[in-house]
Amino acid sequence: MKNLSKAREKRAILRLLLMLLAALPLQAQAPTAEAQAARIDRHYNALHSLSVHFTQKYDGMGLHRQESGILLLKKPGKMRWTYSSPAGKLFFLDGQNAYFYSPGETEIPRVPAKKLDDLRSPLSFLLGHTQLAKELTSLQITPADNGAYTLSGIPKNMEKRISAFSITAGTDGVIQSMRIEETDGAINTFIFSDEQTNAPASDADFVFHAPSGTHIIDGMPPI
Repeated sequence: MKNLSKAREKRAILRLLLMLLAALPLQAQAPTAEAQAARIDRHYNALHSLSVHFTQKYDGMGLHRQESGILLLKKPGKMRWTYSSPAGKLFFLDGQNAYFYSPGETEIPRVPAKKLDDLRSPLSFLLGHTQLAKELTSLQITPADNGAYTLSGIPKNMEKRISAFSITAGTDGVIQSMRIEETDGAINTFIFSDEQTNAPASDADFVFHAPSGTHIIDGMPPI
């Protein structure tokens, strides 16, 4: 009888342990860098347009600057950065050319899209059929806050300008932030929020009209 009692006690303890283990939340297996890149690809490649609030921080060349506004994207190849701080600042990409305007400037630089490598347009890779795993070399992944993950790598053909590049996104593929470190030590950080997928966006929203008293010049914009 004593042995039977001990056996029952062991079985009861085993059942209790199994119940406790079943009650514990299952920890999701961390995705590979390629799997997380594919999540981001799927999310953005399925969209026709996108509106998102951005905050941009720039540190470099003795400058420390923070700006913010609304980014509107429309495929293929169109984007508009409308700054609320500083008010009136604009960056347009109409699919063929990019335009940079800051209030008080009389000259507006225009750059052909094919020659554009401006780091104020970090979402330009989302305007086509994105394949992040192929566009970033030395791809790595690390856990971030709130269940998100950070992908890091170097954009192809930009090795001479960029020393480090990272994207933080949730498991839904929505990008939360980007960090770009240039080889000269300058750092651009973009934080994104309030994303609206397939937001209203007409071609007219991406036609740049030079303000009165300004004229367009061909050349690279200032930092």
